Amino acid sequence: MDNAIETHGLTKFYGKSRGVVDLDLEVREGEVFGFLGPNGAGKTTTIRLLLNLLQPTSGSATVLGMDVAAQSLDVRRACGVVSSDSAFYESLSGRAHLALMQSHHNGGEHRGEEVAERLGLDLDRPVKQYSHGTRQKLAIVQALAHTPRVLMLDEPTSGLDPLVQQEFFKLLLEERDRGVTIFFSSHVLSEVDRLCDRVGIIREGLLAATLDVDELHRQQVRRMEVTLSRDASPDDFALDGVTVVACEGRHAELQVAGQVGALIGHLATLPVDDIVFPEASLEDTFTRFYTGEGGAA
Repeated sequence: MDNAIETHGLTKFYGKSRGVVDLDLEVREGEVFGFLGPNGAGKTTTIRLLLNLLQPTSGSATVLGMDVAAQSLDVRRACGVVSSDSAFYESLSGRAHLALMQSHHNGGEHRGEEVAERLGLDLDRPVKQYSHGTRQKLAIVQALAHTPRVLMLDEPTSGLDPLVQQEFFKLLLEERDRGVTIFFSSHVLSEVDRLCDRVGIIREGLLAATLDVDELHRQQVRRMEVTLSRDASPDDFALDGVTVVACEGRHAELQVAGQVGALIGHLATLPVDDIVFPEASLEDTFTRFYTGEGGAA
């Protein structure tokens, strides 16, 4: 399988401040590649470098085999982009923005209206009346309207309500099924877990790991709070992959790495009154990679 996106030693410094450092990425054609990291990790910098909106300090990158510096216009025409800070003309309607976008591409009006309808976007209102979430819908419509070969999405679900997010995820999976390459930047572990084939984990500008989503499942770390009907003891939770963070009275706080089936089965044998089990923590998962417990890049 050919690579849709490649970077080699891609580095960007803003003066003395770090953007990304020696980034080597290979994103295959037709895959959904999650680019996962906390805010400030270098995700937005990477996308701007790929679109030649920023020039690298060193290194190089290609999109669909095109050098992003020498063939930047062709790269942008081939891509649909949702940025983390999409800008619009306040006095223009959503429909006018869609028409303006069409002037730079071949077609897109019918597709844009179809996506807008699915996301519940009123194209006839001026953008100045749009909420943050509605502006994000417009950015998504513009990105998908011209049937791009590559989608570059920088925190695309920001401001979207849960029902709209679900429809957006359906759209992305449909795009993947027609062969579109999707570069999906996020700081939400559950989003990339749900959508992506592979994941690159970045923190402080450095690529910590590249792994399949199945491996991410095995590496992810979750916190669990358990309340028993009697006093809890660390011995109650002596299982592989389980660390007792705190244990006081009837309450225990656990750190759970990897698959949770064995723990759930074990808890069924205990007098459990309550369990709090939020989604996997991005920061806790990162800790495994940066202490040498996780996979290597």
